[in-house]
Amino acid sequence: MVIPGGSSAPPVRSGATGRRSVRVRTGSEPTTARSPLGLRMALSAVFPPLFAAATAGLAVWAAHQGPGDSPNRGPLTVLAVICGGLTSAAAADLMVVRTRRRQHERADASA
Repeated sequence: MVIPGGSSAPPVRSGATGRRSVRVRTGSEPTTARSPLGLRMALSAVFPPLFAAATAGLAVWAAHQGPGDSPNRGPLTVLAVICGGLTSAAAADLMVVRTRRRQHERADASA
């Protein structure tokens, strides 16, 4: 589809009915705006080791709980699994950020 002014934009599916709409730039943001990849890189580099340490600590704590101890082994195990999932998510985000930074660097070098 062609937007008045000569630029073209791919059609976008919106809603459950499959109607198509055209992306129209209505904001005042710059056309070359980027997400803060540096901040995401820093956070993604810091949190996987922290979540991994929390996973290990909670797993060891759960393993040493006796039958009458509080908290029980179950909640500690659930928290260890949640921290393990957060470790995986943070590591995956780190890979995505690295890929996007490389793409931006290549685009800047070729421009």
